[in-house]
Amino acid sequence: MEINEIIAQIIGIIAMFFNLFSYQQKTRKGAIICQLFGTILFTINFFMLGAIVGALMNFIGAVRAVIFINKEKLRADHIGWFVGFTVIYLVSYVLTFTVLDKEPTAVNFILEFLPVIGMIATTHSYRLTDAKAIRKFGLISSPVWLVYNIANFSVGAIICEVLSLASIIIGMVRLDRRKQ
Repeated sequence: MEINEIIAQIIGIIAMFFNLFSYQQKTRKGAIICQLFGTILFTINFFMLGAIVGALMNFIGAVRAVIFINKEKLRADHIGWFVGFTVIYLVSYVLTFTVLDKEPTAVNFILEFLPVIGMIATTHSYRLTDAKAIRKFGLISSPVWLVYNIANFSVGAIICEVLSLASIIIGMVRLDRRKQ
């Protein structure tokens, strides 16, 4: 393993801690702030590993997080933001095979679309009002990102999604379940 790849993996592991911590937040804003830091670091991680779609989606995700942290000021719950980000994700997907010259195979079409699904699910969850919704949509986002991360061998991202799934479930049990 080259030094660049080792550094990329370390950055991914640090990013993992931010993302995992986000699912234990009681507030929507706290969860998004933690995810913002993780997203910035995963942008660097994926870029260094040559997983350009992952880096691009995370970069867009960082911009999205800043907007949704300022939800009231920017009226980020407006459907226009969701539609706008969805269009940006889809355009980025198309650019992957045109401008970025990703080989247009059936496997690549599917594999590169997985982060798009994850980003759309997370963007929708940010429009909602509580951390419980973020955890529910994490059950969509995490598995698709996990497959992408395995294919691109981002160790921190793989561990992150496995632990994120566990963290989401723990958060749901600890914070969302009503005591009877």
